[in-house]
Amino acid sequence: MKVALDISIPSLLWRGLPRARALARETIAAAVAESGLAKGQGAEISLCLADDARLRALNLRWRGVDKPTNVLSFPAADAGRGPRPRLQLGDVALAYETLSREASELGVPLADHYRHLVAHGFLHLLGYDHETAREAERMEALETRIMARLGAADPYPREVADG
Repeated sequence: MKVALDISIPSLLWRGLPRARALARETIAAAVAESGLAKGQGAEISLCLADDARLRALNLRWRGVDKPTNVLSFPAADAGRGPRPRLQLGDVALAYETLSREASELGVPLADHYRHLVAHGFLHLLGYDHETAREAERMEALETRIMARLGAADPYPREVADG
């Protein structure tokens, strides 16, 4: 499946991550390949690279949570309209400040954390979730494979028990 990616960048903060557009395109391509999406009809998603203020407003409006968050996904509702050239999967929004702070706290490169959250948001559009332990394991395993395909570290490193 070919996925068209419409990227908007309303926050100038994203200048702090050179190649954000290219990294998003590479990540979506890896996510499509790893998720085993069928070939055929193309799909389209919208990616909004915003700031904490915008994500806080979206989080409050759609989830009733009055704080910023790193990523929000809004799967498109199938309106049942006739054939379309592309399937609309939905929208993903990311907050630069939260994402940057988390990358620093986790000790991972900003680009890797960004790619992880782009993949995470995209998988939510495909119906993946992490509400239960089983769902989380399935989604995390797929995210780990996507990141490995991109040459990045496992975003969910498991602690190894001594002995």
